[in-house]
Amino acid sequence: MIKVALIGAGKMGISHLAILGAHSDVKVVGVTDTSKLVTDVLSKYGSFNCYSDYKKMLEAEKPEAVFVAAPTKYHTEIVSELLKRNIHVFVEKPFSLNTHEGKTLVQLAKEKKLINQVGYHNKFLGTFEEAKQLISEGFLGKIQHFTGEAYGPVVVKPKQDTWRSKPTEGGGCLMDYASHVIDLINYLIAPVENVHGSILKSFYSDTVEDAVYALLETSSKISGVLSVNWSDETYRKMSTSLTIIGTNGKIIVDATELKVFFKDNQCPTNYTKGWNIRHINELTQPVDFYLRGEEYSLQVDYFIKAVQGKVPNIINTFESALLTDMAIEQIKNFKNN
Repeated sequence: MIKVALIGAGKMGISHLAILGAHSDVKVVGVTDTSKLVTDVLSKYGSFNCYSDYKKMLEAEKPEAVFVAAPTKYHTEIVSELLKRNIHVFVEKPFSLNTHEGKTLVQLAKEKKLINQVGYHNKFLGTFEEAKQLISEGFLGKIQHFTGEAYGPVVVKPKQDTWRSKPTEGGGCLMDYASHVIDLINYLIAPVENVHGSILKSFYSDTVEDAVYALLETSSKISGVLSVNWSDETYRKMSTSLTIIGTNGKIIVDATELKVFFKDNQCPTNYTKGWNIRHINELTQPVDFYLRGEEYSLQVDYFIKAVQGKVPNIINTFESALLTDMAIEQIKNFKNN
């Protein structure tokens, strides 16, 4: 059993806690949150050992691994402390508020040889995993262009005073939602290396952007467009998708469906020339505990297996999350110029 603790019991923290609490290889030894209301409820109804100070929790419970779901502005302080104590770390996205902080955490995790993971859950969705395999095995041919998109009704009225309206807490469409799209581009195609133009637009928010539009280029010199708008009421919920064009075909993929067009019969087993459609229920891995979506349980399970040494620590590492932060910083800087 891996002794695991949680720091930050907000929306994502509670989700992680539910999955960890049901995990057969995990013993949840402590929960830290600054809200007494939250910790009182968890202590009374969940029988968790709760704390308001994470350092006191670390001293008392001695966890082997910790899930950090505190606001992004605290990531550097908390994650650094955990790494210095030789504790494996899963931290929610966005990884850091700036690349300088991110580079420090990447270097410390390498020096300590500790398991590290960031909560970009889309990589654990079967549709995106299948798209990754098709591209990696060359069935799409040479990649020519891509479009990464995300739309939904997150901010649809003015004067919303939440963490999403605070840049110092990871708020704004770019860090909160466009980061997911950029991370998928990095994973499926190649890391974004250059930004050739960006527009950050505010529709309802006063302090952050509600939409992000950018021209991107990867390290492999593939061009692409980023288009993300969290103030689009024509969607019921946020929808993330990628369109990838190659010399031998085209992929359109989101969280529920994979559409693939092949120009000829040089395609993998179970696919044919022309359009092919694969649904998420065909591609999803089974999980022992379902909450919100299989991908949330799968990312937690992967982290625990990495701590156990059963799988390599190669998905959603601090290093890969830093590449996403670097692209975000370029988009911000281009706009500010």
